[in-house]
Order: sequence, then C-alpha cells, then structure tokens
Amino acid sequence: MKKILDLISEELKNAFEAAGYDGALGKATISNRPDLCEYQCNGAMAGAKQYKKAPIMIANEVAEKMQDSAVFAEVNAVAPGFLNLKIKEEFLLSYLQQMRADEKFGMDMPESPRKVVIDYGGPNIAKPLHVGHLRSAVIGESIKRILRYCGHEVIGDVHLGDWGLQMGLIITELKERHPEWVYFDESYTGEYPTDAPFTISELEEVYPTASGKSKVDPEYKAKAMEDTFKLQSGVRGHRAIWNQVKNVSISDLKANYDNLGVEFDLWKGESDVHDIIPGMVEFMKAGGHAYVSEGALVVDVKEETDTKEIPPCMILKSDGASLYNTTDLATIQERMETINPDELIYLTDKRQELYFEQVFRCARKTGLVTPDVKLVWLGFGTVNGKDGKPFKTRDGGVMRLENLIKETTDEMYRKITEGHSLPAEEAGQTAKIIALSALKYGDLSNQIAKDYVFDLDRFTSFEGDTGPYILYTIVRIKSILNKYKEQGGDVNAAMLQKAVSGSEKDLMMLLSRFNASMESACEEIAPHKVCAYIYDLANAFNHFYHETKILTEEDADKKAGWIAVLALTRDILETCIDVLGFSAPERM
Repeated sequence: MKKILDLISEELKNAFEAAGYDGALGKATISNRPDLCEYQCNGAMAGAKQYKKAPIMIANEVAEKMQDSAVFAEVNAVAPGFLNLKIKEEFLLSYLQQMRADEKFGMDMPESPRKVVIDYGGPNIAKPLHVGHLRSAVIGESIKRILRYCGHEVIGDVHLGDWGLQMGLIITELKERHPEWVYFDESYTGEYPTDAPFTISELEEVYPTASGKSKVDPEYKAKAMEDTFKLQSGVRGHRAIWNQVKNVSISDLKANYDNLGVEFDLWKGESDVHDIIPGMVEFMKAGGHAYVSEGALVVDVKEETDTKEIPPCMILKSDGASLYNTTDLATIQERMETINPDELIYLTDKRQELYFEQVFRCARKTGLVTPDVKLVWLGFGTVNGKDGKPFKTRDGGVMRLENLIKETTDEMYRKITEGHSLPAEEAGQTAKIIALSALKYGDLSNQIAKDYVFDLDRFTSFEGDTGPYILYTIVRIKSILNKYKEQGGDVNAAMLQKAVSGSEKDLMMLLSRFNASMESACEEIAPHKVCAYIYDLANAFNHFYHETKILTEEDADKKAGWIAVLALTRDILETCIDVLGFSAPERM
C-alpha cells in the first residue's frame, strides 16, 4: 500500500504534467503552516528558472488542473508561488479503510528482506548490570523490533565479555580463597561438581577485589595472567570453574534483561571465537595484510582520503595475546560463515567510534566480509544526572540497573495508588508496566547519539512527552471502547466515517502517516522517530477527545464512526509501543 504522501505527490505530478511542466516538480510535503493547509508543494518555485516564468503563474496553472481532483478539497496558489493543499475527507476515509483492513496498516514489506545481526548488550560476566548498560539494551531491542516489523530477518546477539584477563583475575581470587577446591588440583581426573560453589552476589564482589589487588601487587597480577593463559590453553579445572562462572552469570543476566523486557536470540561471547583466531591470523598473513610492527601483528587501515590519523588495527600483541580487536574480527568471520548476514549493526558507547572504524576497515581490507555486506556502528550518548555528569547514586556510586528499575517502579506505584484504590497485586504489576514505559520512552525519545538527563520526576509524569502519557492515552481509549461495548456496541463492526470536525480530521491525518513514520524509523535506524510520531498521535487524540462527546452521541452511525477511529488509534499506538519494547496496562 502506497504511503499517503506518495499518493498526494502522484496527483500533483499529474497536474504539473497536464499543465505542461515536468512532473518531478510535483512533490508534496507536510505543511509547516497547519493553520493554512495540510500539505504544500513548492514545485512552482523550483520550476520558475527552468521555464523562465513567474512561479505564481506556474502555481495558478497547476492549481487549475486540480479543481476536480479526487484527492484535494482545496488547492490554493499563493505568492510567491506555493501550492497550499487540503485533503478531501472521502480520499482520507478511503485510505484509512484500506489501512484498517491491512495486517500491518498499509506497511509494504520489502521485496528482498535483509538478514541483519545486531550486536547489543555487551555485558561482562561476573559483573552486575548498571545504568551504563541501559541504553545499549533498550535501543538495541527497539531497533531489532522495528526492523522485524518492517519485514527483515533480525538476529540479536548479546556478545558477552567472558574471556581475557578479567577471567584470570576471578579465577586467581577464587583460588586464593578456596585452594582446596578440586578445580585447582591439576592432578584431579574425576568429574567436577555440577552445582556452582558460589552465588552471583559473591561473584560480583570477587572481581573488584581481584582487580584492586592486581593494581598494587605485581605478583598477584602475574598469577592472574598465568591463570588467564591456563584458561585459554584449556586446563580442565580452569575451564570447569570458568563454566560455572559463566552459567551463574548468564542466569542472572537473563533474569535482569527479562525484567527490562529485552530478549537476545544468541548468548555468544568472546570465548566462542577463541579457537578460530589462529586460522584468521594465518588468513590475514597469507593475504599480505598482516605484518609485524614493534613486535605486534597489525593491519594498516589508513586510506588516502583520510584527513585525520587512523592508527593500524592491532591483531595480536607482542606477547601473542589477542585483544578486543581480535575477538571482534573473529566474531565477524564467524557470523559471516554461520549466518551470512547482509548487514551487521553494532551498538556501543559513542566514544568507541575510532575503534569500530579500525575494525570495520580491517574486516573489509582482509576480506572477512564481502563488499556488499553493510557494516553499521551506532554510538549512543551517556545517561547523565541533573548535574550534567554521568548518572550516579546519591552516594556517588554507579547505580545497578535493577535498582534503577525498582526506583522508577516504586515512584510509579506511589503515583498510581495516590487517591486511587487498586488491589495491591494489580497496582504492583501496573506500576512495573508504566515504569518500563517511563525508562524506555525517556531514553528512546532522544536521538541515539545524544546524551540525555535522567529526570525521574519528568520521566514518570503523566503529562508531556513521556511514556506514562502515551500509556494513559491508550488506557483512556480502551476505557471508552469498553464502555461502548457495555452499551451494546460492537467495536469490530463499527465503520469508519468521514470526519465531521477539524480535530477528528487532524487525528485521521496522523493515522494515515503511520507507515511513512515506521518506514523512516527503519531506514534511518531511528527509534526516536516512532516516539515523535506517537506523541503527535496521542496529542491529536486527546484534542479530539476533549472536543467530542463520544459516548453520549445520539446519532448511532456518527458514534460508531468515532469508535472505529478510536479502535484504529489504539491499535496503531499499541503497535508502536510494542516496537519500542513496552506495553500498556488495561487500566491506570
């Protein structure tokens, strides 16, 4: 189904051609003066030089050709040469009827869907999720859902940090505390215990302790490096205790991500590509790309067009150890071999721009990806406190993500129970649903690359550009539809009617722009565009609602027409919040 803007532009194109002008001049845009018109066309201005004619003359001629248009109710040529356009109610009604009958409200599915891997999350095992993990999880989940809704095959990978020195540090500290464990007896040949000898809480205390010791005790750090080597060399006990660390951590991570409404298709980590690194290194050497520089193995990625210095991409350190670059490149190779995607999207802190520039160039130069594979890096800004600095707890520490969710949920619980008598269980569930909307919408309504201020009072407000406001609008619509059913009405049988007021037409106009908004969010990988659309749609509905006595209307057909508009508004709003990663309760 064509976008409404394309249909309007087609009508303009035909009129320009009928008047003797280039049809390409007939492009419509949404009016920047909604008090004057709904759409506008500046083609006459662009054609004035080409046809050596005053733009108002061209505009008048084109307007004349559209006096009997099936699309436009009004076409006005105004100086110096603009075409101001208002849509016919019949045309708008027909378009919405088609949208309502379509499974995805008129969204065209791609002829050649893309296979996309999106790498987001990026937590380290044995470490708690904190507020710094919020953006990657929330943005990545939304991008995955938007691309899927638009017809693409998308695979989300958490990409765990589960290898390297941090693992050696954890093993060393566990060995210092529990030297009697069988994992550290290299002569042991039996089966290792199936149950982990520690909890996630104990593990989360181990790493910072070990890290602190290694910074002041060279001997301790040497032990950690030796344990890292043993782990990566496949020593049985080290691998067994590492697997226990992984299992306990992943179980906790899954619970935390589930609490945030985030799901990953793959739970792979750096360790999954450890065994393919030697082959990848040899491949790069054989291709003449990798060479030794100051003891390290590197690949030059500088290009002649560079205006700034781009350092070589290091593949192996001088001691032969791999780096993040190494595992990321090996992961690209592994994904190409096992998934063969058309596109790889990486979502990380925006400070990693140079790093991903090096990795992507290296992957292309060495032939790990073919030229047609798209490599996309999205760098997100930081979550800041009201002081403009990275968000911290009251005592200055980094806030755990589960505590941030709880704090937001508690605030929502207070707000929805204040002056209302809801059963405690329902109030708790509703508070959590609204809290997720507050957190996610508060994040996603910003452009990905921008920093934003975490303001609990603003994010949890039921007024303004917030998640709770969007949910309150949806719940209000559901309430009206339920009351209509109680009156004996059939929501599904209600037929859309021509708009009978300006506010109703404004609402219908916004509904007609759904597929264009979703398509734009998909093409530009921009969840904030979905947020902007539903905020405008919620405002349009509330304006209509406050002007219209829907349930007390005596004309049954008129009432049914309004109910049909409300049902379509509810369905589109709920579709949009679903791709943003949250849902609406039945009542608030």
